Amino acid sequence: MPNERILIVEDEEAIRELIQYNLEREGFRSSSVGTGEEAIKLAKSDQPDLMLLDLMLPGVDGLEVCRAVKRESEDIPIIMLTAKDDESDIVTGLELGADDYITKPFSPKVLVSRVKTVLRRKKSAPSPDISVLDFKYLQIFPARREVFVSGEPADLTFTEFGILKFLAERPGWVFTRSQIVDAVRGDNYAVTDRSVDFQIVGLRKKLGFCSSYIQTVRGVGYKFNE
Repeated sequence: MPNERILIVEDEEAIRELIQYNLEREGFRSSSVGTGEEAIKLAKSDQPDLMLLDLMLPGVDGLEVCRAVKRESEDIPIIMLTAKDDESDIVTGLELGADDYITKPFSPKVLVSRVKTVLRRKKSAPSPDISVLDFKYLQIFPARREVFVSGEPADLTFTEFGILKFLAERPGWVFTRSQIVDAVRGDNYAVTDRSVDFQIVGLRKKLGFCSSYIQTVRGVGYKFNE
């Protein structure tokens, strides 16, 4: 049974209680607050294993909470809850460091499943010196900067390799184009969304049938799907 501590940040009491009930049924420990100020304070004093964060909060909103929490510790995974199917909010949250998002209304079963998935990602994050990323027909050797598709070498550019490695190290995680650029080329590298898409097109061509590993998340960015 899981025993991780989940912090629920939601200003609507009924939703807080619903989430708390379903998490505790699955063996999670949980606490809840109704404001962004309380969330920042509690995350700092009693670091949870994961935060469920509503974006539409009174006072300090969810995006500011996300920014403050990730500034203090990048180790706390954050799943955003938003009533607005607003791509700009989702993209902003992901760029601030949020790990996933769920739009309201949501199924409690789906929410619990996403919580478990994000916690599994946290536990299985690769070590910096990992020697090979092996996905059956696709092998990536980070130290050697080599990629093989069905045993045959794929001739990738520096940027194509960086993008593939970054995504493959975090299967299932959704990243915006800006996050991909920052990870591969450094913070504030001047590039447009179109150029990121261009790199992905070239990468997919070189990966052949393994290009299906790289999936487009409409309105957000890309992810690597095993």
